[in-house]
Amino acid sequence: MASPRLPAAIRAPFEARTWRALGYVLIGLPLSVFWFSLSIAFVSAGAGLLITFLGVPILAGALAMCRGFGTVERARAKALLDLDVKAPDPVRGKTGGPFSWMGAMLKNGASWRHLLYAVLHMPWAIFGFTVTVTLWAWGWGLFTYPLWQWIFPAYVGQDGIQLYGDGTHNFYLDSPFETGVTSAIGLLFVLVGPWVLRGVVTVDRLLVAGLLGPSRLASRVTELESDRGVVVDTAAADLRRIERDLHDGPQARLASLAMDLGLAKEKLAEDPKAAAVMVDEAHGEVKVALQELRDLARGIHPAVLTDRGLDAALSSVASRCAVPVSVDVDLPARPVAAIEGIAYFTVSELLQNVSKHARARRAWVDVWRTGDRLMLQVRDDGVGGAETAAGRSLAKLSDRVGAVDGVLAVDSPAGGPTTVTVELPWRG
Repeated sequence: MASPRLPAAIRAPFEARTWRALGYVLIGLPLSVFWFSLSIAFVSAGAGLLITFLGVPILAGALAMCRGFGTVERARAKALLDLDVKAPDPVRGKTGGPFSWMGAMLKNGASWRHLLYAVLHMPWAIFGFTVTVTLWAWGWGLFTYPLWQWIFPAYVGQDGIQLYGDGTHNFYLDSPFETGVTSAIGLLFVLVGPWVLRGVVTVDRLLVAGLLGPSRLASRVTELESDRGVVVDTAAADLRRIERDLHDGPQARLASLAMDLGLAKEKLAEDPKAAAVMVDEAHGEVKVALQELRDLARGIHPAVLTDRGLDAALSSVASRCAVPVSVDVDLPARPVAAIEGIAYFTVSELLQNVSKHARARRAWVDVWRTGDRLMLQVRDDGVGGAETAAGRSLAKLSDRVGAVDGVLAVDSPAGGPTTVTVELPWRG
């Protein structure tokens, strides 16, 4: 392998990426001619026989065959171009019978895109093959000309490559200077060839990704289904957390309070002083229970967020953090309640992580709007090492943010500092 210290232009002809792309183009021409010939033949036969019933199964079979071609092309692109394109959903009829399957195949947009790929790719494959092979052959041939020039006088009966000849005057590339210039031109072709090749396979990548994968609508539906599952799971987890907090905190404390008040009631007549002490203790328990209920409500959706917005709510959260936190909220208006609530919850969770794990001395919270995005950034000067691996709190937070088309990015090298940036859609 070429040294990574060499310029990219010199490394390109020797990189594995270039040779894989060359293999893709060379294999692509015969395959493309094969796909084109079979597709056109079967689709033409099916379309011509549509006046009879035979045309329907032939046309459906031709589309199924094109989807098979697409499977081969996706595998080839993944192996040689490092392009991983998901396969479209399989075609299934409503009843599972052959007629239902044929109808579904004929109405399936992905199948027709596979046919379009088979038709469009052949002329491009011919062009790409011609340009690539021409550049490659002439480049390496001329570049190595000083090594094989001896073949001409030994076996062809001339001094070198004939540049011009009219029967009277002949001009051959045979002097050391001419040979050197020829090799230099070949070197130029060798250096330019990989970049032209990459341009050729870029079009191939666009064709494969655009025509052989699922449609944008299908991908969006799948993404929304996944997001809906995340939202449902998150809501269920929040309900279980609230139920657990109520059961372990205020509910248990109120049950104990009821028992204490019952005992105080029994002692009221026979020992008023003891009953007064018990009532006083119960009064303290009521205060603690009220505080726990306030904390629980604040964790769900605090009143200050509804009344005064993110600036005041986040300042309240920051005041309860274990380290000093600077809060800077610069928003022209308030986002919708749903986005505002997610932003509040996200910053709260991140500051809890700072308190529990960061071992930081300070933290900073910045909130601003950029275009149609609400930006949140939480920084600390702690030990770093935060990550969004599965099972971690940041992974769950990332799923929650992603469920509303948001993005969570973590920059936390070992030794710190840690910066977590969150993008949420702005809906005013």
